[in-house]
Amino acid sequence: MHVQEWLETVPPLSIYLLVGVVIGLESLGIPLPGEIVLVSSALLASQHGDINPYVLGACATAGAIIGDSIGYAIGRKGGRPLLAWLGGKFPKHFSEANIALAERSFEKWGMWAVFFGRFVALLRIFAGPLAGVLRMPYWKFAIANVFGGILWAGGTTAVIYSVGVVAEAWLKRFSWVGLVLAVLIGVTSMLILKSRAKKAAAKAEAVPAAPAAEREPVPAAAD
Repeated sequence: MHVQEWLETVPPLSIYLLVGVVIGLESLGIPLPGEIVLVSSALLASQHGDINPYVLGACATAGAIIGDSIGYAIGRKGGRPLLAWLGGKFPKHFSEANIALAERSFEKWGMWAVFFGRFVALLRIFAGPLAGVLRMPYWKFAIANVFGGILWAGGTTAVIYSVGVVAEAWLKRFSWVGLVLAVLIGVTSMLILKSRAKKAAAKAEAVPAAPAAEREPVPAAAD
């Protein structure tokens, strides 16, 4: 069953809680489809008046901020052994290459990696725990976490809800036009996600080669 079809059978209060919990768990470091659940719920809210988009956005934002904060606390306490443990439990997401890629992003961008990482699937899982492991000052993390969570969760809810309302109106007037619009939106979203995944995978594959290239030459043995 499709996510949206399943959500249609769930009461509004349960949807609010589901969105907050799934996004919260994803943000603290557990690989879950938070973005898919949020997009499906926002689209559902545009078609059913009993789901309040403001409450939905608030729950998503709260889940994102609280989840990241818990992830930060866990990462700060667990340190490197935590990343090794996560690598054993979730090797696809917490592989050495992915961790190295996330670390380079943090070293280069600092608190901006937390802020913009909210919009990238891989960094969205890493941001909280890795910021704690790297002992980023909490005030920097908190600022980036709060503003990033509000913009990502609130912005995604607003955009998808608005698109859904427009698509629903067109669908009622011209069924075939609405269908084509829905297909185009779905295909475009899929292509964007695939492109983002390919870029992340390409960077991850390039990680093992970096140490070899940067390795200092071994001094020649004295005669």
